Amino acid sequence: MIPEFEPHPLLKNGHAMTIAAALVPRRFKIPPAEARRFQVDKDSWLLGHCHWQSEKNKHVPVLVLVHGLEGSSDSNYMRGIAEKAFHQGFHVVRLNQRNCGGTEALTPTLYNSGMSSDYRAVFQELSSGDGFEQIFFAGYSMGGNLVTKMAGEFAAAPPKALRGVGAVCPALDLAACADALERKENLLYERHFVSGLMDRYARKQKMFPDRYPLNGLVPIRTVRQFDDVITAPQFGYRDAQDYYEHASAKRVVAQIHLPVLLITAQDDPFVPYASFTAARISDNPAIRLIAPRHGGHCGFISKRPGRERFWAEQRIIDFCQAHGAV
Repeated sequence: MIPEFEPHPLLKNGHAMTIAAALVPRRFKIPPAEARRFQVDKDSWLLGHCHWQSEKNKHVPVLVLVHGLEGSSDSNYMRGIAEKAFHQGFHVVRLNQRNCGGTEALTPTLYNSGMSSDYRAVFQELSSGDGFEQIFFAGYSMGGNLVTKMAGEFAAAPPKALRGVGAVCPALDLAACADALERKENLLYERHFVSGLMDRYARKQKMFPDRYPLNGLVPIRTVRQFDDVITAPQFGYRDAQDYYEHASAKRVVAQIHLPVLLITAQDDPFVPYASFTAARISDNPAIRLIAPRHGGHCGFISKRPGRERFWAEQRIIDFCQAHGAV
């Protein structure tokens, strides 16, 4: 039975929960990580931070973590769930998406919400290359869309070593999320994301000036504008809407045949709860959807102490334990 989420009494507002989760400092007790590059394309690598249990036992399950838009392997939620998983017996890999965590030099491309093939490549290296027998993926927000999309793309033939996928506040409908960000009450988040995206674009432009022009670039004030002007043409999409339609995991959730846990909050400011009902998540028996009334965006700070303080982190680990052998 899954414990009910009981929000911290000061954080029953979705915005307060979201901001607190991002800004409240946390202390983590976990052994130093081993840095490792995973080749995901002929000229692109992802940087992972790996926490191995003793002797790197191949029978011990691996939890691979994927962060959200403009996050990194060092984001609070990445370190938080990694700490919990490691101390409960898992190998843990905290991945940076392309360009994130200071890794712009590891790829000539930008990153986007449709690049699920990167995580299939990581899975292949861990399973076939390293021989791990139990591998789980968990993603947050944009990362949640990516790992859910990967699960759907495996369809009725998921690899045996892929035991399950978890996602917290996954952006399964990218167009709906872009629209939600443009609401007045979400101006702070929109500005934060756009500022980060444009700063990253400027860094890429200095490294690859022929590929990323600055001259003639129109002012960009929203995530949708960024995707319209930059993401879509860089990756061969017609426009932002075309990119959103192809990259959203909502297109493939009906095809999922391996265990998947989706956690979202009904008061998430910019991942609309209606997008989960529209995607008919409940029609697929392989997917478990948990949607508390409160939780904000990737927050879920509980009134309970200890492991339960960051409630969604422990639910993902409970899910992995239920479908693997630790």
